[in-house]
Amino acid sequence: MSALDGKVALVTGGASGIGLATARLLRSEGARLVIVDLDEEAGRAAAAELDGRFVRFDVAEPDRWGEAVRAIEAELGGLDIAHLNAGVATGTAVLREVGEATYRRVMRANVDGVFFGAQAVAPAMARRGGGAIVATASIAGLIAYEPDPLYAMTKHAVVGLVRSLAPQLARESVHINAVCPGMVDTPLVGEEARALMAAAAFPFIDPADVARVVLECVLGEETGQALVVQVGLGGVAYRFSGVPGPRGERAGSKPPAGLAGS
Repeated sequence: MSALDGKVALVTGGASGIGLATARLLRSEGARLVIVDLDEEAGRAAAAELDGRFVRFDVAEPDRWGEAVRAIEAELGGLDIAHLNAGVATGTAVLREVGEATYRRVMRANVDGVFFGAQAVAPAMARRGGGAIVATASIAGLIAYEPDPLYAMTKHAVVGLVRSLAPQLARESVHINAVCPGMVDTPLVGEEARALMAAAAFPFIDPADVARVVLECVLGEETGQALVVQVGLGGVAYRFSGVPGPRGERAGSKPPAGLAGS
């Protein structure tokens, strides 16, 4: 038997790039796939290849998430794995050049899609007895990333959400982690970035390498991690240092019980 026989997995942005590579790997391990994407042609092709189901919807719409999860539970019996991977970049470095439409589009895909996705899938996993959520963030969610500040902001939000949700979801046997790759060879990379990478002889990360880290998250028991993925370096947990406490000592990442940070 394969590691994921009998498990049901949902992958957003599953028609290409990291999402498709992850879907292929999860299927090879025995999972039944639900592919979510806005690209209907590519999404249906991926679902056909993997003997899965395709659902087209905007991951920023919470009502559509509810419909999708209810359908999965009715048709497949439940949901065990969710790779919340759909995302976009702006390709714009200059603050004043980011229009409102671009801002809303990127926030919807990169932040709303992860938040509403986690909100919808976690209860379904709890009803199943537990499960695994993996969100695609980026190394740009751990560092300052001048070439695309808005993208960096959204990926920092994903990392913060994952770390903050981990304790409460663990109480329902659901673990959640973020993968934070460097530059991956996907359709998200623009031609200018490709040219710069080629000129610098800087290697792209193969989406399959990121998919392997996603699978490690699914099969493992760790939660609340941000796993850095680079060429030749896969799945290394980023270590967050403590912040100064009220008396100057290094405080941990958890606030006092019942007290939220501002």
